[in-house]
Formats: sequence, C-alpha cells, structure tokens
Amino acid sequence: MTSMTIRVDEQLKRNFDILCDQFGLSNSAALNIFMKAVVRERRIPFEIKAESEEEIRQKGWAAFERMRAAALASGAGDMSLDEINEEIAAVRNGK
Repeated sequence: MTSMTIRVDEQLKRNFDILCDQFGLSNSAALNIFMKAVVRERRIPFEIKAESEEEIRQKGWAAFERMRAAALASGAGDMSLDEINEEIAAVRNGK
C-alpha cells in the first residue's frame, strides 16, 4: 500500500466527505473503488448518486400516504395522538 496526497477545494472535500458518509464509505474507500474501476475499464465507468433531500422527503410522504390508505382500507380510521399513545401503552403493558 502507498498513500497519495491530492489538493482539492475545501468545500468540495467537505461535500465529498458528507456524500461518502451517506454511502457508508470513507473517502479513501470511495477513491479506491473509483480508481480500480477506471483502471479496469479504462474510462470513467459509473455514476454514484445520492438522492436529494427533496426526493427523500417525497418518498417518505408517499410511504406515509400508502400506509394511511392501507389502514383506512382495513377499517382502521385516523387516530388521535392520545389514541396512538394509549395503544402503545397497552402493548407495552401486555394488554
């Protein structure tokens, strides 16, 4: 193994570190994956893309709407926060 030093814009590195963290990778691991693929395929071979916060929000809201529709279809109507907390307490108390 050897080390490599590169110079990059400070904001670029900060953004890269954040994305690598979202991917579950260190920046070193991400660069190693990239370099191996470039050498193997002799081109820039792939795109790694994180969803935007808006895409994540939209997917979360859509999942909520699907769960709500399924609950209503099964006869479980909307519940108040107090009713939800009562059900949680009942389950925790083994009732």
